[in-house]
Amino acid sequence: HSTTTFHPLITAAVDRGHNAGLSVSVLAWDGVALAVFTVGDELKADAAETISQLKYAGITPWLLTGDSEDAAQSIAKQVGIESDHVLSGALPQGKLTKIRELQSQSHTVVMVGDGINDAAALVGADVSIAMGTGTDVAVSSADITLMRTDLRAVLDALKLSKRTLRTIRVNLGWAFAYNVVGIPIAAMGLLSPMYAAGAMALSSLFVVTNSLRIRVPR
Repeated sequence: HSTTTFHPLITAAVDRGHNAGLSVSVLAWDGVALAVFTVGDELKADAAETISQLKYAGITPWLLTGDSEDAAQSIAKQVGIESDHVLSGALPQGKLTKIRELQSQSHTVVMVGDGINDAAALVGADVSIAMGTGTDVAVSSADITLMRTDLRAVLDALKLSKRTLRTIRVNLGWAFAYNVVGIPIAAMGLLSPMYAAGAMALSSLFVVTNSLRIRVPR
């Protein structure tokens, strides 16, 4: 408040909080500031590594947060997100607006969140990922829910999705080639029913075996 009196020690504490990237609140009584409270999120140990791996994969990370500008920029600096890829003080609608803006620029947006304020953005993203420890609203709004709490699970989910899509394409390609070659041969009577049945079984076995490879860790 403009009429609140700040003791130099209180002012110094506020400055230290802002410089540390923390959200600062001041308790005042009768126009006099009495105490300073600072609040900040503890970064996960693998946050910086995860951001680095996302960049290596060609993914541009953004930070959309309701925290103050100082707090948001401090977090972004620690994990390696560019300062111009930070949206601070964002309400739920603000996060959704930023996602739609990125989509309008022909970007495919993957949103990762765990809070109530992330629900609208999770719904609006092309692909949404919720942390399993998040709120029920976030989990129900997401396409994917991660059962692990470490951020590397996000990388694993993206890798798994790519492997799944690649496997689907291989299976479809195999099925198409098999039918293009097999059906004319069978129609001309050059392939006996017994061999045709065996070939069909082998084709199905290939598809199933190829699909099961997705479960093998890499």
